[in-house]
Amino acid sequence: MSVAGLSSAEEAPSAAEIDWRPKSQLPDAVRHSLPAFCAGGYLPLGSEEGSSGVFGETAVEAAALQASGLSARYEIDQELYLQGDVQVRQGSFRVSGSEARYNQNIGQLSIEGPLVSRGNGFLLTGERAEYDVDSGRFDINTATFLLHGPEMRGRAGSLSRLDDSLVEIRDGMLTTCGPRQNDWAIVASEIELDQNEGFGTAKHVRLEVLDVPVFYWPYASFPIDDRRKTGFLYPQFGSSSAGSGVFLAAPYYLNLAPHYDATLTPQYIHGRGLFNEVEGRYLSDFGQTTLQLGYIDNDSDYEDENPGESGQRWGLDAATRAALGSGWTGYGDFSAVSDEDYLSDLNRSLEIDQTTHLQRKGGVRYQGSNQFFDVYLNDYQTVSDRIAQADRPYAQLPEMIYAGSTEAGWLEAGLESQYSWFYRDNDTLTGLDKANGQRFLARPELALPMRALWGFSRPSLSLDYTRYELEDYSAGSDSFDRTVPVVEWDNGLYFDRQSTLFDVPYNQTLEPRLYYAWADAEADQNDIPSFDTALQTFRFEQLFRPDRFVGGDRVGDANQLAVALTSRFNDLVTGSERARFSIGQIQYFDDREVTLFGEGGGDRSRSPLAGEVVLNPFQNLQVRSSGLWDPETGDTEEGRSQLIFHSRDYRYLASIGHTYSKGELEQSDIAAVIPATDRVSLIGRWVYDSDLDRTVGSLAGIEYNNCCWSIQMVHQNYLTDDQTLDSRLLFQVQLKGLGGSGGASTSISKAIYGFDERERRRF
Repeated sequence: MSVAGLSSAEEAPSAAEIDWRPKSQLPDAVRHSLPAFCAGGYLPLGSEEGSSGVFGETAVEAAALQASGLSARYEIDQELYLQGDVQVRQGSFRVSGSEARYNQNIGQLSIEGPLVSRGNGFLLTGERAEYDVDSGRFDINTATFLLHGPEMRGRAGSLSRLDDSLVEIRDGMLTTCGPRQNDWAIVASEIELDQNEGFGTAKHVRLEVLDVPVFYWPYASFPIDDRRKTGFLYPQFGSSSAGSGVFLAAPYYLNLAPHYDATLTPQYIHGRGLFNEVEGRYLSDFGQTTLQLGYIDNDSDYEDENPGESGQRWGLDAATRAALGSGWTGYGDFSAVSDEDYLSDLNRSLEIDQTTHLQRKGGVRYQGSNQFFDVYLNDYQTVSDRIAQADRPYAQLPEMIYAGSTEAGWLEAGLESQYSWFYRDNDTLTGLDKANGQRFLARPELALPMRALWGFSRPSLSLDYTRYELEDYSAGSDSFDRTVPVVEWDNGLYFDRQSTLFDVPYNQTLEPRLYYAWADAEADQNDIPSFDTALQTFRFEQLFRPDRFVGGDRVGDANQLAVALTSRFNDLVTGSERARFSIGQIQYFDDREVTLFGEGGGDRSRSPLAGEVVLNPFQNLQVRSSGLWDPETGDTEEGRSQLIFHSRDYRYLASIGHTYSKGELEQSDIAAVIPATDRVSLIGRWVYDSDLDRTVGSLAGIEYNNCCWSIQMVHQNYLTDDQTLDSRLLFQVQLKGLGGSGGASTSISKAIYGFDERERRRF
């Protein structure tokens, strides 16, 4: 497109129009990278070697002025006049126009348009320009510009490059929408871009939607590169029928120093009042520390719902990580809330999941090639007052863990050990629940590993030793120990064959495995308190573990043989595992007599059949299923199945799941994001509980995208702690290049697998 050749009667194209093309006319690489909802895009940068656009070298540092045109007239030592396809260059500065006049006495170059100045990632057009050869100042009237990187275009009544780092714009407008598509725009009377500082400032700023002003700021500052800048972030707003109600938030970012910053988020919540959240981040040579705090002084809704309770409510979350060197790291996490309803009523930014116990843990850890050490303090806040004291977790003050292994010829020696001091406020409890105290665990092991390409065998002998020093213990001596010998023998074979399926070569394996475990544990261990012990859920992977308990207060008795078979199908072209089938069962030779207060024992001779299936027929489709089936009764004890699909560009998302546990739970789950058109997508999720015969969660919404903005609106139902179904309406508006408002996408990402990746790819 020859801009310089246009007659004055014709309207010169803007900078964006020069480089914008319909999708069908773009190069393949650009066209394939465009989302489906974009009708077109910009040509690649079109940069010229050495050119720098609006920001560039000053004339003092540049070479001599070079100019050319179809015709020229020169008055010696006075003036040079060029006409027709004028090209001017000085160092990195380049501009073309219809005519130019250079006054040699004052070093001033006047250029008549339509003129074009193209730089590295920048395109500029205008009607008339003045260029000072000595200072490098460049003034252009009625300018339009295009930034290729952020795909941002704009116009200006006048634009001045004062030096190599400072640009002033008068009566400016900018947007990321395509040419002649002003769905939204930022308009300001004055804009200053400072490349040295990395930010811009603007006066009398307004946000326009379809050329109609909707927001006004008397002054605003914003970053123009990756450097951080103090200022307001995009406002947030939303609505919920439970907890929060309608809210409006205005986050403010504080760039306090290169290594620490803060974000203040005051927000008004209808029915509750003014709520404030603050986040601080500190970066050191060792790692990062984050502190988050939420506070409301007088929550009127909470006071009405809970007579006698204070309206002052707060939440706190802190986390730190430090790399100390030589394999050592430090860490800390601390969470606390004022009441059990805080997280559901108010929390929006604290990284705390809604849970019954909030953890406070801090320590140091060492990780070497064959050694591991961890020492920490660990405590909890039990959020709900309804949880009985006996059911609350113990604190470990402290807990130390050491594990190591070494090779001694053909043998392999290992040690796992743990020291814990357990404490809980047990003044109101009796019996074993009242006990506190110290526990030391040690499990030395000696093994003979034998490995070959066709299989492996690993016999091992270990001693599980436990020592207790207890307080407030009434079942006997408060100092006692326990020693349990454990024998394991793990064996496996590997067979494979190669074949083809649908012209794709693959490798199929057949992997039988035998695992024997014997543990001579005392049957009655119920005189030992349970500080951290629970019964493991039986799954396929538990076939190859000697102990059915997790934690150190019970060691299960065992005399059992696990028999399992796994077959894998590996794609020889990509190396991917396309399918895996596994099934196994335990044969018990003795009754299981050790229990955790009645749980974990048994007299059956065979376990349920445990199996799992994983299918990856395509890169974007996965099917997982696992379950337990009892051959004696013919009943399915437990089952979990899930199908996950996403298209290559993540526009289509789908998942189907089913969870079943005999006598306890049966739920079905379906979720999807389906484009109805190139720009409109439907969003939904539904969770149904068959035992309760009711919906326990749902999400339904719509999303609209075009190439410069998007909107999501979602209605969500969810089950509260008191088993009632509450709802909320969430929405988010996102302007390309400026960020978004509201919180719909965060909730959708938690509900639908793959949605966060879809959001990342959207623009």
